[in-house]
Amino acid sequence: MGDTYVGAIDQGTTGTRCMVFDHGGQVVSNAYEKHEQIYPEPGWVEHDPVEIWENTTAVVTGALANAGIGADQLAALGITNQRETTVVWDAATGEPVHNALVWQDRRTTDRIEELEREGKTEWLREKTGLEADAYFSATKTEWLLDNADPIKMERTRPADVRDRAENGELLVGTIDAWLVYNLTGTHVTDVTNASRTMLFDIHEMAWDEDLLAEFDVPASMLPEVRPSSDRDIYGYTDPDGFLGAEVPVAGALGDQQAALFGQTCFDRGDAKNTYGTGSFYLMNTGTEAVASDHGLLTTVGFQLSGEPVQYALEGAIFVTGAAIEWLQDVDLIADPAETAELARSVDSTDGVYVVPAFTGLGAPHWDGRARGTIVGMTRGTRKAHIVRATLEAIAYQTRDVAEAMEADSGVETTTLRVDGGAVRNNFLCQLQSDIVGTDIVRPEVDETTALGAAYAAGLAVDYWESVDELRDNWQVDREFAPEMDGETADRKYSRWTDAVERSLDWARE
Repeated sequence: MGDTYVGAIDQGTTGTRCMVFDHGGQVVSNAYEKHEQIYPEPGWVEHDPVEIWENTTAVVTGALANAGIGADQLAALGITNQRETTVVWDAATGEPVHNALVWQDRRTTDRIEELEREGKTEWLREKTGLEADAYFSATKTEWLLDNADPIKMERTRPADVRDRAENGELLVGTIDAWLVYNLTGTHVTDVTNASRTMLFDIHEMAWDEDLLAEFDVPASMLPEVRPSSDRDIYGYTDPDGFLGAEVPVAGALGDQQAALFGQTCFDRGDAKNTYGTGSFYLMNTGTEAVASDHGLLTTVGFQLSGEPVQYALEGAIFVTGAAIEWLQDVDLIADPAETAELARSVDSTDGVYVVPAFTGLGAPHWDGRARGTIVGMTRGTRKAHIVRATLEAIAYQTRDVAEAMEADSGVETTTLRVDGGAVRNNFLCQLQSDIVGTDIVRPEVDETTALGAAYAAGLAVDYWESVDELRDNWQVDREFAPEMDGETADRKYSRWTDAVERSLDWARE
């Protein structure tokens, strides 16, 4: 194994990374490229799929160059991706018919409210484990088929997009499927990404005819659904392509499930929280799909070749790291590293609460019309108070989900494994421990999303023999224990719930 490695493509909301891992699960090299965030209208968020693909080729070749290795030394490639983000493309040319609609995009909120009025939310939840929300891929696909700009097809008299889809000329997929298609020419997705489309029955583990009919999506557009770690291999890179080698693409997971896998949460009750653009708290529920009564999602956790599906409960928080980016956008900070120092410069927020509902609120509130709110300001409010309140909002939103998770699962979380860029902030990790009242454990390798994709691909080709070998790789960097007394944490959290109430149902247009 000494001279072979596993590569992971981590295609996220703000950029694309490729990481190369060795047999010990250690990072050998990485490369990263940001892509443009496109906001055509308020609440609309798009990405250019072609830019994402071009960046993918750049970071894969860059990571290999940084490691000083050739593509022929890659035992496998794995993929992890921003989930729900949806692309429709021409099956013959590979050209997208429109920009990708990003998971944050709210343009289909009216359609969701129509489903709610028709009393279909429970039907959707029973089949898919998901809340009726514009977050998921079904209404995005429907919108693209009805509204994609035919000018982008570069024809003088283009056929209607929906007609072309029904004729079998177009394909649809989440970003994993888009990348696998460009890497290998095959049209496949994995069980975790399929489970996020709102077109997939997570109990039957199949695309659902009734859901496809509801959203008017032709079955011919959809990718084949495969295990997250697939011994049958999704496909191979073209030896005449950009890598110049035939590398098996053998694993894929949506980013949050990849982090669950990378954190070695292989057993029932294991939980992790990833702090990225949003935050996503997942608990492995084993082979049982646990229904939620508290606003959580029931989702597929992962599946290994030849083994049963492992399910998870998920609390999806739409805006956490993106709130830090917003602080930069409005010039309250110049760099995210400043947040800890600014937050420590004041003893408290002086009663200020920030509810970063920029794209609505996810779990457990599910209000697509909630909007960002700052409450409690006085003339004495300073920049440091707002920055501290923004960090506290990340911790409060996690407690929202942690309480719902315990209520649904009956499992008390005593230790929470954390990962993602924001966990490098020790102030935030301590604050999180204080507010939730549980130990926070940060691993040595905090890019566990990419690590999970590498593990899935490596297991498929026997680079690693078993999940036990992966458990041995996991190592703690630092642990944080609660220091705030519980009564104070409860009082602060109670005022947070009041602030959330102020943000709800704001965007009426």
